Amino acid sequence: MTKIAGGFGASELFQFLRDGEPRTRAELAQLTGLARSTISLRIDELLQHGLITPVGEAVSTGGRPPAQIALNPGARVVVAADLGVTHGRVAITDLSGAILSHVLEDLVIANGPVEVLDWLALTITKLMTECGRPLADLVAVGIGLPGPVEHESGKPTNPPIMPGWDGFDVPAYLAETFPVPILVDNDVNIMALGERAMGWPDTEDIIYVKVSTGIGSGIIGGGVLQRGAQGIAGDIGHIRIPRGTGVVCKCGNEGCLEAVAGSPAIIADLRGAGHDVSTVADLVALVKSGDTGAIQAVRQAGRDIGEVLTVCVSIVNPSVITIGGALAQAGEHIIAGVREVVYSRATPFAAEYLSIVQSRAGEMAGVAGASIMAVERALSPEGIDGMGAAKAATGD
Repeated sequence: MTKIAGGFGASELFQFLRDGEPRTRAELAQLTGLARSTISLRIDELLQHGLITPVGEAVSTGGRPPAQIALNPGARVVVAADLGVTHGRVAITDLSGAILSHVLEDLVIANGPVEVLDWLALTITKLMTECGRPLADLVAVGIGLPGPVEHESGKPTNPPIMPGWDGFDVPAYLAETFPVPILVDNDVNIMALGERAMGWPDTEDIIYVKVSTGIGSGIIGGGVLQRGAQGIAGDIGHIRIPRGTGVVCKCGNEGCLEAVAGSPAIIADLRGAGHDVSTVADLVALVKSGDTGAIQAVRQAGRDIGEVLTVCVSIVNPSVITIGGALAQAGEHIIAGVREVVYSRATPFAAEYLSIVQSRAGEMAGVAGASIMAVERALSPEGIDGMGAAKAATGD
C-alpha cells in the first residue's frame, strides 16, 4: 500500500485511474492510504470534470455491491500532428489514443513556419468541427517535426531541411489560437513512441529507424524515450560512413549516411543510370516491379544503414530494430541489407536475440506517438490542475 502525504489532490488521485482499470473507492483508499471521505471528495471533483465515469459494480462481499469508476477516454481530446518534409498528417484522438478524425495532405515544410503552422491551425479547427467537438474539449497538442527540436522549449534547432524554422517558437505561435499545452519533438522520436505502443507494447528496448528523404532513429530504452541532453539522440543520418567520402550533405558536412542512403541520393543515382524516377513513391514502385537496378540500390542503402546500426547495437543493445518511413514500403529489400551487415558484424551475444523487422505501426506511427505525447501531458497532475483552472475561469 502506498501512503500519501498531505496535499494530495484530485489530479494526484487521477494518476491511479489513468490505466483505465475500474476501481472502487475502497480500492483507491487502500492504494493511496487516504481516508474514504477524502477519496470521495477527490472523486466528486474528477466526476465534475468528466474525466472519470461510473462503470458498474464490483463483486459484493456482503451487502450492496460497491460502485466502480474508471477513466472516461471521451472526456477530452488532443491533437496529434506528424509534419514531414512533404506531408502533413493530423488527427484528433481521445484520451485513449483512438482516432476521431484524421487527414493527410501534401505539405512543404520548407515553405516556413508561418505558412505551415497556419495550415495546421486551420486543419485542427476543421477536424474538431468534423468530429463534433468544441475547442473547449481540446487539452493538448502534440507535434512531430522533421528536424532537431529542443523538446523543453519546442523550438527547432538548426534543422538542415527546414529553412526559416531555426529557433522559431512553435508553441507560442500556436498558443495564440489554442491556449493549451503544445509539445513539439523530432518526428522520429514520436514515431518511436507510436511504434512501441502499436506494435511492441511489452518490449523495453527498441530502435525505430525512419528511412525517407532523411534518415533518423528514435530510441526507447527501458521503456522510456531517450532524447539525450539536447534532444538529438538517435540522429544517425549525420554519422559519417566510408561510402560517403567526398559526398557533401545538406547539413554542410561530408560523408553523412543520409547523403548516400536517403531517398534523394538513391533517386539521383537511378536517374543518372537512365531510370524514370522522381519521387519516393516512384522508387518504391520501381522496386516492387522487380527492377534489378532499383532493388540493388535500395539493398545497398540498407547495408549503409546497417553499418551505423551495428555501432548502435553495441551501444544501446536493443531487442528490436524496426524500419519505417516511406522507403520501408519497398518491402524486405532495405531490411535485408540492414540484416546482412548487422548480423555479420555485431557481436554474437548482442545479435543473438535481436529482431530487425519492418515497422508494425507503418504510416500511423507519427500520429500515434504525437497523441501519446499530448495525452501524457494532459493527464499529468499539472495537466489535470490546468483543466480545473480553465473550467473555473470560464465558469463551466
